[in-house]
Amino acid sequence: MRIRATVAAVSGALALSALAVPTAQADDSRSWSADHGFTALQPAQGDQAKRASGATAKAAKAAKVKITSAVVNGGKPIVLAANAKKTVSFSTTATGSGLVGSAPFIWVGKSVNSGFGFGPNEKGFTCKGVNATTTTCKGTITLNPAKLKNAQAANWHVGVVAVPESGEEIQKDSVSRVKVQRLSKVTANASPEPVKKGKTITVTGKLTRANWETKKYAGYATQPVKLQFKKKGAKSYTTVKTVKTSSTGVLKATVKASVDGHWRYSFAGTASTPAVTSGADFLDVK
Repeated sequence: MRIRATVAAVSGALALSALAVPTAQADDSRSWSADHGFTALQPAQGDQAKRASGATAKAAKAAKVKITSAVVNGGKPIVLAANAKKTVSFSTTATGSGLVGSAPFIWVGKSVNSGFGFGPNEKGFTCKGVNATTTTCKGTITLNPAKLKNAQAANWHVGVVAVPESGEEIQKDSVSRVKVQRLSKVTANASPEPVKKGKTITVTGKLTRANWETKKYAGYATQPVKLQFKKKGAKSYTTVKTVKTSSTGVLKATVKASVDGHWRYSFAGTASTPAVTSGADFLDVK
């Protein structure tokens, strides 16, 4: 969704939470969940008078709130298939007196005003006080590749909205980063088999990656891929040569057969596409 809508959803949920969390909870035992359906507390008459004249105090509290960290998917890249939603975890931490909680939104684009992104899921969203002034919130974000352009496989911003009991919104557009990538696949097939020692074998395969716009997988052109071999009984692979994929992602390499062993292709990955290694194909040499 558009960032404005995403941020509005995040801040709205937190603002509702702010009404439900009394100041008495401002210690290391406080915790609350978005699943619980908050009900606003009804203040006494004296409290109403104090709130009516407390706008300056609210602004002062908001100014003291600091967003200290935001981690999405454990800091690992989010890899999306061609046509399947993916839900990842997040954790945010903020400090400040009377802090209700904080939640992230991830976005990509030239600016937060024109970019595109996703916000947190309401279900499973929880916050817990670490101490009197520090609150950590956890939850999930669901990404839908059907809404993305292939060019949006990039290093996304992780923004955060925090809300103290006063209800004032504090927003930081880029607290950290998280990569969003297109899922990759690669295959390998060695032939003919069995083969006589010293004869030429051909190892074919194909490197593909998710195309979010067509909801299918397409060949990844002109990419360097390592052809690797592991002798029967050995523990590790060695790189025999590096070949480039064709315009349609096809791989083809020829080598001389010497001993029994396993052949595979290994792709190191790019900024938009994760590393991937094919399954091994065993070749019997006579």
